Amino acid sequence: MSAFGGFPPETIRFLRQLRANNRKDWFDAHRTDYEAFWVAPAKAFVVAAGQQLAELAPGIRAEPRVLGSIFRINRDTRFARDPSPYKDHLDFWFWEGERRRAVSGFFARLTPEFLGVGAGCHGLDPERLTRFRHAIADPSSGAELAGIAQRLEAVGYELGGAALKRPPAGFASGRPAGRFLLHKALFVHHDEPVDERVHTGAILGACLRHWTALAPLHRWLIDNVQAA
Repeated sequence: MSAFGGFPPETIRFLRQLRANNRKDWFDAHRTDYEAFWVAPAKAFVVAAGQQLAELAPGIRAEPRVLGSIFRINRDTRFARDPSPYKDHLDFWFWEGERRRAVSGFFARLTPEFLGVGAGCHGLDPERLTRFRHAIADPSSGAELAGIAQRLEAVGYELGGAALKRPPAGFASGRPAGRFLLHKALFVHHDEPVDERVHTGAILGACLRHWTALAPLHRWLIDNVQAA
């Protein structure tokens, strides 16, 4: 596998053309482009990102394959209003532990318009949601989360995942991190415009800048919600 030097301009062109011709016959006719400009640079990106992320989270998993750290290009259209069979972007995911059971991770999305970078948790099963709420209510771990949130928000990040209008029964909101009792997920997304950095190794630097800032949020979720 070649070293990662950015996504070639053909990657963005392929995504734009796929958006305009989102049909199986067009995709089949351009499968060579898919392999060369979508799969190959995506695998190289995962290898390079995984090496860097290991310094932030030694247990991180970076698997350079589709259905590993690379999400498949096919859309699940079974319950979707949009019948388009393919995604017009690239999605990446880096996690700890068993992939299906991972709570938090680092992620990235490349579209023709923006590079999305983030970390955290997009959903919790009932067991993990209860653990999440108890960690918020705990004086020590709750204060730690409040401090992480304060530092992230001070530099412009927004923490997403709020879903409730009032705290769940049995939990009081008057804690340092009490506002997060309204959450059923906890994550940060940040978008950067697609520019020349995408076509060089600088795209990895852009991702790592945000992942480094978000690493404490990821670690809090791993230690307090995923672990045990």
